[in-house]
This record gives sequence, C-alpha cells and structure tokens, in this order.
Amino acid sequence: MECNFVPLLLGADINVYSMARAFHEAYGVKTVAYGMYPSGPCYGSAIIDYRVCPDNDAPQVVLKNVSAVAAEFPDKQVIVLGCGDNYLTAIAENLPKFPANVVAPYIGLELMETLIHKEKFYALCDQYGIAHPATFVYQKGMGHGFELPFSGPFVVKPAESATYWDHPFDTQKKAYVLQTREEVDRVLDEIYAHGYEDSLIIQDFIPGDDSYMRVVTNYSDEGGKVRLMCVGHVLLEEHTRHGIGNHAVIITEHEPALCEQLRGFLEDIKFTGFSNFDVKFDQRDGQYKVFEINCRQGRSNYYVTGAGYNLARYLVEDRIEHKSGELTVTKNRHLWRVIPQKVANDYIPQKYHEEMAALIRTGAWVNPLFYQADKGLVHRLRIIRDQWRYKQRYASSMKKAN
Repeated sequence: MECNFVPLLLGADINVYSMARAFHEAYGVKTVAYGMYPSGPCYGSAIIDYRVCPDNDAPQVVLKNVSAVAAEFPDKQVIVLGCGDNYLTAIAENLPKFPANVVAPYIGLELMETLIHKEKFYALCDQYGIAHPATFVYQKGMGHGFELPFSGPFVVKPAESATYWDHPFDTQKKAYVLQTREEVDRVLDEIYAHGYEDSLIIQDFIPGDDSYMRVVTNYSDEGGKVRLMCVGHVLLEEHTRHGIGNHAVIITEHEPALCEQLRGFLEDIKFTGFSNFDVKFDQRDGQYKVFEINCRQGRSNYYVTGAGYNLARYLVEDRIEHKSGELTVTKNRHLWRVIPQKVANDYIPQKYHEEMAALIRTGAWVNPLFYQADKGLVHRLRIIRDQWRYKQRYASSMKKAN
C-alpha cells in the first residue's frame, strides 16, 4: 500500500539514518535526505534517496530544497525533520513559507531560540524548578576579574552552539572539562579570539563517568500534549574532540518522576514535535540535573524505536493521520549501541557487563546502522569500516574501564 507522505530529512549522520530506518520499518517508505557531503551512513543506502547540497543548512537553501521536494511529490505530504542543531532555526524561520503540502513539526522561532540558547534555557529551568548544574554565565569582555561560586573541575561550553561552530580552530571542543581557573581563562580567551560573540557557560563539573548520564526522548503532539517519553541510561559516550558527548551505548530504563517533571515543563510551554534532554545524575545530592534540551530527536534516537516505540509512527499518527493518543512512558529494558560490543566492554564499568550480555542473549539489543532490509552495498561497507575504526578512536581518547 502506497504511503500518502514522504519523509524529508536534513542531515547525513546516524540521526538521519535512524529516522529513515524507523520510517522504512513502519511504512516501507523511502526517505529523501539532503546532506552536505557524499559521506556518512546515509550515503549509498538503499532506503534513502540521498542528495548532496553543500550549503544545506542555510535558511534560503532549506526553503529551496523543501519546496523542490514538495513540488516533486505534489499529491503527498512531505514531513520535514532537521537532524542537527544547525537546521532547527532554518526550519523554524521558514515555517510560514513552506508549501501547503509540507508538514514541519516544530515550535516557532522565538521559543526555539530561547530553548536552544543555554543561558536562556537555564533561566527557564530555574523558573520551573528543574535542577541543573551550578552555572556562571560569562559575557564577552568580562576579562579575568570575576569570581566563580564553585571550585573545579569546571565545564566550559558555548551558550549558542550554531554560531560557535561557525568559528572553527584547531583545539575547538564541543565542551571543555578543565581542572584549574587558569585553564578556564585560557579557553575563554581562545574562543573569543576566533570570532565567537555570544555568552559562554561555565559550570560545576558533576562527578561520575559516562554511566551517570541519561537522555530523555519525547514526542509532543500538535496540541502540545506529550505522547511518548523514554529514558535512556547512557553507559558510554564518544570522547573525540568533536564527538564528545555523543552517545555510544544506552540501556532504556524507567524513571517516572523525572519524566513527570519534564512532561509538565514541555506541556506548559506548549512544545510540539520531538525533544530530548541531556541529564546527569549527581551522586552528591541524589538529583538528576539537566544540561540542555534539543528541539529535535537526538543522534541516538533509535534507542527508542529499537525498544519497541517507533518514533516515525508516533509522528505519522499525529500529524498525518490525526489520531489521538495517550501518554506512554516506556518501562522495558533494551540495549542500543553504535560501536562493537568488544569496544563497549573495554570502556564500560564491569558492573554493567552482565546485563548487556543478558539483553544480547535474548535479542533485546540493536545497532541501528545494521539494517537487514537495507541492501545498499556502499552503505554496508562504509559501516563495517567505521566499526573497525572505533577501537582506535577510543584507544586514543580514553582509558579502559577497570
């Protein structure tokens, strides 16, 4: 049975492939995707019509490409999803301009810019009683004559990520974990010397390895009601300079109290579409503390679909079929990973190995990049090559677990 919609994804990474797989699994539909380079897991895939567009995230280019696909499929609804932070404001800016057969499940530009700007987001967290790490907001030009209300280690990161990456330099990182105040001052100077203009966030470092991290993925319907919430217990992240913070291994878990607090926040601000929160458990006071909200499904989104809650289906049932639905807060345990299990075992604490092995034995696990229905040989060969590279990446960026 032919679908009355076409997914259009912007990006080229695991996020895009995972959502394309979700659409294909649920509806057998082939996704159109625009990426900047002829590379990544989408390139050569048989379930994706992958198109290369160098300036893919520019607002005028987003409008052009979306309009072209809408004209290519005039009798179908085109579902647009941005799969990276660089696409979000471009989509939101163009919401009033998209053709009539385009469905873009996003909040307006003003609210989006508030949520993705960490300084403004933390102010909202304070307003809603959502715990976050102790924070100092540094404005350009403050110099070094300021006092921090907490001692090291410190985390330094941009308040606004998109413009931060517009000013690259050799030692640039997504976030810096620094031991001394002198290191903080040096990093502040280096970032601003390369053209970044917005504020920087300096935070208290919450102790604990990657296994103290959580991710909460949600879907909010067109009316602003949350329909799906799934907590992932992150066991391992990537630790390369640009990949730091990207999830590598996750087990789903049930955290109803955390979900209820975040649900109230999302519904009160009338959020719509996919969202995910990065959270860390602070063993010092027993609280979950939120780092940020992403106004999109995350790179690791298939941890939800793989656990039995297909994200594409939630979106289609809401925006295409206009079905009502109740809130689902997931409970089952399921393993998601994008690295070889041997690498996972080398860098994840021993106490999690038994459950990982048990989930694998019962088939409750997935690597989203290996999809049997995707017969694209180029895609498969690239994925196999990249899996081998993970051993070297981890060996060069972190120590093995005890």
